[in-house]
Amino acid sequence: MPDPVPTEVVPQDIPLNVLFEDEHIIVINKPDGLVVHPAAGNPDGTLVNALLFHCKNLSGIGGELRPGIVHRLDKETSGCMVAAKHDLAHTRLTEAFSQRDLTKIYLAAVNGTPSSSSGRIENRIGRHPVDRKRMALVTGEAGKEALTEWDRVAVHQAARSSAAAC
Repeated sequence: MPDPVPTEVVPQDIPLNVLFEDEHIIVINKPDGLVVHPAAGNPDGTLVNALLFHCKNLSGIGGELRPGIVHRLDKETSGCMVAAKHDLAHTRLTEAFSQRDLTKIYLAAVNGTPSSSSGRIENRIGRHPVDRKRMALVTGEAGKEALTEWDRVAVHQAARSSAAAC
């Protein structure tokens, strides 16, 4: 494992919805629209900037632009995120994620109705072959194994308006 690189990211006073915090980790409810770490097009105003302001110290294992970040959520996705405050916590959380000792639960709204009430999707996910900012299903040994088990929890029928009602 390479030595941590000191961060150049500037702490910013961005409000955080802290769900849990102790000397080892912080768990926050990331709102949609917030980018997790600085990248092209998002040099600041990220969760990392907010965490650096709030925590002062975070694990350095994630590298220069991702202190404390163990996992991520897409910009458009809201939900719980765990960040490590020191390297041992980061290592243990990374192991738990990679060994699938943790369960991640998502609630998604989809357009249309799945034909079955539950399912299992197993595939590999990697960088999209053309648009490197996107992820896609990949073949062969490329990408990471991904497993999704899903259950339909509700079906919403949109109300249809008629011309006479207008």
